[in-house]
Amino acid sequence: MKVLAAAVSLLLCAQASASVPHPFGIHDLVMLDRVSDPQISPDGKRVAYQVRETDYEKNKGKNGIWLLDLTNPKAESLRLTDASVNAMTPRWSADGSAVYYQDKGQIWRQEVAGAFDSHVKDGKVLGVPYHAEFDHRQPAVQASKLALDVNAYKFSADGKQVLLALDIQEACAKDADPIACTKKHTDDKEKSKASGRVYDKLFVRHWDTWADGSRSQLFVAPVDASGKIGAPKLLSQGIDGDVPSKPFGGDDEFAFSADGKTTYFSVRIAGTSEPWSTNFDIYSVPSDGSAAPKNLTQANLAWDTAPVASADGKTLYYLAMKRPGFEADRFAIMAMDLTSGATREIAPQWDRSAGGLKLSADGKTLFATADENGEHPLFAIDVASGKATKIAGEGAVHDYAVQGDTIVFSRATLKTPADLFRVAARGGKVAELTNQNSTKMAFVDTGAFEPFTFKGANGDSVQGYVVKPVGFDKSKKYPVAFLIHGGPQGAFGNDWSYRWNPQTYAGQGFAVVMINFHGSTGYGQAFTDSISGDWGGKPLEDLQKGWAAAQEKYTFLDGGRACALGASYGGFMVYWIAGKWNQPWKCLVDHDGVFDNRMMGYSTEELWFSEWENKGTPWDKPENYEKFNPVNYVKDWRVPMLVIHSEKDFRIPVEQGLAAFTALQRRGIPSELLTFPDENHWVLKPQNSVLWHDTVNAWLKKWTAP
Repeated sequence: MKVLAAAVSLLLCAQASASVPHPFGIHDLVMLDRVSDPQISPDGKRVAYQVRETDYEKNKGKNGIWLLDLTNPKAESLRLTDASVNAMTPRWSADGSAVYYQDKGQIWRQEVAGAFDSHVKDGKVLGVPYHAEFDHRQPAVQASKLALDVNAYKFSADGKQVLLALDIQEACAKDADPIACTKKHTDDKEKSKASGRVYDKLFVRHWDTWADGSRSQLFVAPVDASGKIGAPKLLSQGIDGDVPSKPFGGDDEFAFSADGKTTYFSVRIAGTSEPWSTNFDIYSVPSDGSAAPKNLTQANLAWDTAPVASADGKTLYYLAMKRPGFEADRFAIMAMDLTSGATREIAPQWDRSAGGLKLSADGKTLFATADENGEHPLFAIDVASGKATKIAGEGAVHDYAVQGDTIVFSRATLKTPADLFRVAARGGKVAELTNQNSTKMAFVDTGAFEPFTFKGANGDSVQGYVVKPVGFDKSKKYPVAFLIHGGPQGAFGNDWSYRWNPQTYAGQGFAVVMINFHGSTGYGQAFTDSISGDWGGKPLEDLQKGWAAAQEKYTFLDGGRACALGASYGGFMVYWIAGKWNQPWKCLVDHDGVFDNRMMGYSTEELWFSEWENKGTPWDKPENYEKFNPVNYVKDWRVPMLVIHSEKDFRIPVEQGLAAFTALQRRGIPSELLTFPDENHWVLKPQNSVLWHDTVNAWLKKWTAP
């Protein structure tokens, strides 16, 4: 076994502090601040947002809440919360006097008054961090003091109520005090010497966590005049499901009505079919808990989510898929008449899958993000006509907030990490608000990029991206990192990533080629649908034709010194091309890929994915699982391969990677295995990320050396 020490890479501090720009690398990537979750104050004058910094020595991220004065174009962003706390998910109080946030599993309240005084002396901004001697802030106050951690929360418009998501033991759901019951159950379990678990249904495990008999349930609690949160009351009583959904659901899956009298939430009823069902429904429940939740979307057996109530209480807007069992179906924007229950689709001709749904103050416009041709813009959709207008187009819009005529959003590109921008709700000029990483990015060089198109499978137009190496010289030829995206219903685009960032390869002297093959998102739903049942068909043809087109168009690509890399579905494709298209490659890198498609159908946790993609179960449709099964072509493998697989990956279990490495070793093909016992489908810890990139870069350089 070969062990690579992350300590070898501890040059990042010296690199980051260098006065001479250097090629962008993994050390730069892991130390960047991550901007997210902008929230505009009720009066529209300030924006609070979250910044994640990296504590490399402690091998984790540290979050804080920052403020920006929107009324002053020259204002600097200032930290609101103390550096000692791990503050996340900022939310304004109804009167705008304070910002709530999560820390240590509870909700805290930080008064805003005095926050800006700490940065100003004699009318001059002192900078960050704040100067303690001028700090006039009141100490943060713990607003919730619950026996259980808060998963997510949302306040009513008047600030007098708050929705809380808490993990409750299923055995405690009907208890008079489910919170106290759950706390006792947890304490008793910790005291027990026995470690075994007995299951009688799936999920047994999900993403990276073994099932422990708990459900995230929705509670409502009063908020007093001082901002303190009172005793919670269970709203999702009788609901066998997680609110919000696990593992990635958030507060967009539940909402108050404008008057606070009704709560709406999205949930998948679990029962015994949870691992093969995508049937989420939207429920309504009186916010005082006086009646049981009512299913509003029972007629649709596919995914309904993201409820947004109109100000007049007459309409509920939400997102809905149409095909049960398909997680990558198009999310349509729906409107429900809350009196009659009648529904209509807002923009049926808009062939994009919407996300991040929000409503304008006048109720005439809905806002949503969507993939589109390698970008992820923000759109305004007219409620009456369904016309979708792009209001922030370049790059990838992630989080955004709407307050009156102002929208503040975070946006990233292939060359820049996320920062905050402002645009009018009606569209117009986009103004940059923050430059959180200006100092760090000032000392790095990144590679230029451009999209290109070519004729792929079926003669369809297919898009790709090329990123030039740092220090590009048009007279030279460069080795190539050929990246294959996962999903498979995903896409490469004009965005910034902290896991598969092409700039980390460009900084190592590689040109990068990325192809959005059939199945990718942002090119219409039919294009996305086309990969299902055809994993090794049209996508492989697109990759082959895209590789040829890129070499023809970009003569600086050295086709004789190229390696292919991919994760998840991209990892499947690496295993697939190892047996079906290995001629061009000097080396391969597979991260958490599907090696044996048949075993994937039995061992993955979210069974709906494998069953949809293969048009049935492995016992009903075994031929479909074998049609594009990499394990059947190991005899044709010949290219050196690096296999990476993490032990807490329950989406594609680690045995898939172990089996592939065994095959490589048994066949005598040069190969290495990198595994992480503490990571899931993604590699998230800073020092693990450095080790991952150092290992991959060393592998690429070894096999593409002149």
